[in-house]
Amino acid sequence: MDFDMLGLKPRLIAALDEMGIKDPTPIQKQAIPPALDGRDVMGLAQTGTGKTAAFGLPLVQHLLAEDVRPAARTARALILAPTRELVNQIVENLNGYIKGSHLKVARVMGGVGINPQIKRLERGVDLLVATPGRLIDLMDRGAVNLGESRFLVLDEADQMLDMGFIHALRQIEPKLPKDRQTLLFSATMPKDMETLAATYLDRPVRVQVATSGQTADKIEQSIHFIAKAEKPGLLLDLLRAHDGEAALVFARTKHGSDRLAKQLTNAGVNAVAIHGNRSQGQRTRALEAFTDGSAPVMVATDVAARGLDIPVVKHVYNYELPNVPETYVHRIGRTARAGREGAAITLCAPDEMGELKDIEKVIKGEIPVASGRRWSPSQEEAKPKQNRGGGGRRRSGGGGPRQGGGPAKAAAKPGGANRRRRPRRSA
Repeated sequence: MDFDMLGLKPRLIAALDEMGIKDPTPIQKQAIPPALDGRDVMGLAQTGTGKTAAFGLPLVQHLLAEDVRPAARTARALILAPTRELVNQIVENLNGYIKGSHLKVARVMGGVGINPQIKRLERGVDLLVATPGRLIDLMDRGAVNLGESRFLVLDEADQMLDMGFIHALRQIEPKLPKDRQTLLFSATMPKDMETLAATYLDRPVRVQVATSGQTADKIEQSIHFIAKAEKPGLLLDLLRAHDGEAALVFARTKHGSDRLAKQLTNAGVNAVAIHGNRSQGQRTRALEAFTDGSAPVMVATDVAARGLDIPVVKHVYNYELPNVPETYVHRIGRTARAGREGAAITLCAPDEMGELKDIEKVIKGEIPVASGRRWSPSQEEAKPKQNRGGGGRRRSGGGGPRQGGGPAKAAAKPGGANRRRRPRRSA
């Protein structure tokens, strides 16, 4: 099936051809026709499958067909995304689709000055791509009126739920017209997603090209069972075995990401860190260094699990396992994108067995073991208990006897490995 068979106009097909996009992906084949018909759509597909074009192309075609100009401080279409990186990726794609047309795209997000964004919105825009927190700031200042936004897209809706944006959505949605088209896209389908869809969508067409928790076929997954204190040494060995190849390393905390990137750089592996506490300029420079190869390793929190479309990523390392099991799927989806092959390597300490079991429930299978043996219940329970306070769950900390052949114990300890936090807003 070609793009013209989906109902797209020659102008958009020519733009796609100029971008090097020839054939539609499965999610695009299923989502574009009902979206062009004006139906609400609920799309489920794993990361890296072309969801941006699945909603972006119908939006652009609708806006071009109407051939009207936006009023001052309005947006004809609103796209909400959970992270700055995803906002930037969406805008980059939209700019390719609208090239040569009169349509205007604007982005609003935290981490950069708000005044230039206010000025950008003064004359109105056709497509507004925003993180929820900054959008509410602009609404409170009277800088944008959503009363003319007849199209709403919720991209990576499951992550917006994880990051606590549901309250922001409840503030934004009533400001939009009742008579609108809503498109919701997600990589997973947690229970709360059905409630979200019932609230914001009207008799949606449901399209699904991947089951919740399904990982890309071309990702080679493996796991090392290793004591926590020995993780830095093993990570260095693995990175040096693929010297110069782009690797994305996931840590659990912002402080831990900074410490780990510094440890790697001090050991001779040029690394940068990216997380929610970095300014947008710092995040942009880190991404540029990673993309151009001057820093082949990027250490990230889960702010980078969505929205990074960097084809050069060959290896993803779960240095620390995520608190939310579905996040594992998003993390490893940063490699093997657009049909390429990639590897996802997980380092599991004894106190992370609970997270591992949850992940394997989501992906419906065990991750192949590269070294060590699965930690036994007695080894998990042998760790000292640590009360996090506030009536929360008690989780264990500390390490355990190292298993399997691996590097000697490293002197440096990984940053933040004992800390557990709920996902936080990072826009």
